[in-house]
Amino acid sequence: MNPAPDPAPEIALKRMQWLLMASATLTVLSSVLGLTPLHFVCKPLTMLIAIGFVYLRASQVRALERFDWLLIAALAASMAGDIFLMLPGGYFIPGLASFLVAHLFYIALFRQGIAWFPSARALLLALSAGAAMYAWVWGGLTDPVLKVAVAAYVGVISLMVAQAIGRATVLSDTASKAVALGACVFMLSDSLIAINRFVQALPLVSLWVLTTYYAAQFLMVHNASRPGAR
Repeated sequence: MNPAPDPAPEIALKRMQWLLMASATLTVLSSVLGLTPLHFVCKPLTMLIAIGFVYLRASQVRALERFDWLLIAALAASMAGDIFLMLPGGYFIPGLASFLVAHLFYIALFRQGIAWFPSARALLLALSAGAAMYAWVWGGLTDPVLKVAVAAYVGVISLMVAQAIGRATVLSDTASKAVALGACVFMLSDSLIAINRFVQALPLVSLWVLTTYYAAQFLMVHNASRPGAR
């Protein structure tokens, strides 16, 4: 008779997930309510918990592989971007650069076991959406450096979305579709930031930006796995 599987690892992962959602919720609430000290703690803590979740999930079944390290690197770069964007002062460009790096890691992650941009339709749609958003915010980009930085960022996140959707068309499973949805929601979150910063102020912007951002990260972290691993 085979021994019953040890439920402890699964319980630990569930607890990490609940902790991740609780920290994300506190980050959103502290931002909306203006609780700055709590926000400064919870915002980087949320991504740190996500990194811990990915590490724990992989290490329980095998040694960490390239796929896991790419996901951890994407989350670490996201955490750096979170820190830059929440600091007072002119840290928008470093924050933008950090998230650009995060999306490069995500592109490399979604490339594992999959061809580059396997869906030409997804690539065209993602780049078109990015170009439309850039055209919308163009008038508010008064600094030449910002014009270049935002253009580069829009191009990279559009490619990330295209790679994620293309991956879902190839794998055609629930997890990869959830990852692709997460990538699209990430682009939506960044679009809200751009509109609020460069076009017009949006009501309750921090609520919508952070809610969509954490939904995107959770969808990608929870569902990302190596092709054939499930």
